[in-house]
Amino acid sequence: MEEIQEKWEAFSPATGEKIGDLEPTPLSSIPHLYTKSRQSFQSWSKLSISERLYHFRQLRLLMVKRMDEIAEVISKDTGKVKIEALVADIMPTIDAIKHIEKHANKALSTKKVGTPLLLIGKKSFIEFMPRGTVLVISPWNYPLQLAMVPILNALAAGNTVIAKPSEVTPLVGVCIENLFVEAGFPKDTIQFAHGGKELGAALTEQKPDYIFFTGSVRTGKMIGEVAAKQLIPTTLELGGKDPMIVLRDANLERAVNGALWGAFTNSGQVCMSVERVYVERPVYQEFLALLKEKTRSMRQGTELKDDIGSMTFPAQVDIVAGHLEDALNKGAILESGKEPKEWGTGETHFIPPIILSNVDHSMRIMNEETFGPVLPVVPFDSEEEVVALANGSEYGLNSSVWTIDKEKARRIASQLVTGAVTINDVLVTVANHHLPFGGTKQSGIGRYHGEQGMKIFCHEKAIMEDSGRKNTEIQWYPYEGKYTSFLSLFQNYFSSKPNWFEFGKDYLKLIKISKAKRKD
Repeated sequence: MEEIQEKWEAFSPATGEKIGDLEPTPLSSIPHLYTKSRQSFQSWSKLSISERLYHFRQLRLLMVKRMDEIAEVISKDTGKVKIEALVADIMPTIDAIKHIEKHANKALSTKKVGTPLLLIGKKSFIEFMPRGTVLVISPWNYPLQLAMVPILNALAAGNTVIAKPSEVTPLVGVCIENLFVEAGFPKDTIQFAHGGKELGAALTEQKPDYIFFTGSVRTGKMIGEVAAKQLIPTTLELGGKDPMIVLRDANLERAVNGALWGAFTNSGQVCMSVERVYVERPVYQEFLALLKEKTRSMRQGTELKDDIGSMTFPAQVDIVAGHLEDALNKGAILESGKEPKEWGTGETHFIPPIILSNVDHSMRIMNEETFGPVLPVVPFDSEEEVVALANGSEYGLNSSVWTIDKEKARRIASQLVTGAVTINDVLVTVANHHLPFGGTKQSGIGRYHGEQGMKIFCHEKAIMEDSGRKNTEIQWYPYEGKYTSFLSLFQNYFSSKPNWFEFGKDYLKLIKISKAKRKD
């Protein structure tokens, strides 16, 4: 029986208008995708790094040329304001390409390393061998950046890729696919599969050589379970509940502005969003008052003058509403914004930015990832207390510390159990491709970006080389007569003051014994 595929209609979450149609990928075609990917790997992996990077440059120049068009597609498909599409989705992606162009040759070329003195005459190398077919499953909140960066790193390392963009933002997925085609990447080097959860599950079960997943903790655990059964290596970039710590000596104006952007950019739909603010009690009221004042001045809409767009995924609106209702029922005070019953219903998904006070850790809003424009603000009294509060989460992706005292900031930062810390700033570590990106605890497994962002898609192969001229080695057979010389050699070599003359005598004695023929 032939598989029936219904066309996909895409609607803007900010306006409700229909913005396109999409043909989903048939489940029956998945084995064929893998066959083509593995065939393409044979040629792509054999290209030199410089030959692969030629295609990267073509892609970068094409994206620069089409920047405004790409921003328009992202804005319509996600509901985010266009400047956020440009600054936080497109720019980091192009910067990632440029970073790979500059550093891939050094990062992925065979690397000579040291060889121990006891292995005199040998040479040691590390070779980076591509894994094969990499499956990249990406989310809807930054649908360009969070798809393309792992795809690009995997391709640079010599892998072929099957990518499954989010079904929530399908037009961005099609846009990415078209960019790779137009940039001239070889056929089947990068293939796209468009569809929902069933497609993602089917792709995972086809035994790719590596899985790179960005998304929810729940789905990440399911993918990790499937991968573990087949011993498929994975990187899981998952959620966060990121704390912001504001000390009494912080620049409050900057801290408030940072909190606003850190909590409300992309309508709070950022794994690294500021989702908890802890403010030292002497400046708590001043901070809260300034935060409320600035929040009221923010504009929400779809125009270039607006600051905050809509939510992207309708189901996420319900999660945010549930967290907010739970907090209000338990005594939280709504300092700014509206209760869920006042948000309105329909085909658009705007949530006004919300500030909460009188919150505590019994509330879901302080423990679960909200992923929406809601900011709880909590006072604290001591450094020890706030470190404990910040670390008292099952997540550990990002955090920030705000103070003009560098020593204090670094002391607190070193105690935070988190993948990244910014001092007097928010979110920005992800935009620095020299830094690793990833989380601790439930926020994920593995790191990418930087040199290791390319190396995770490789097997690191250890190679040792001997000239082959000697007939034997001192540690080979026969063992007879060698123990005492080895004991003396090792004790001398690893002592605090080696006697190199005695070391040489022992070494030469071992060579002599090794060369001697055993007389039985």
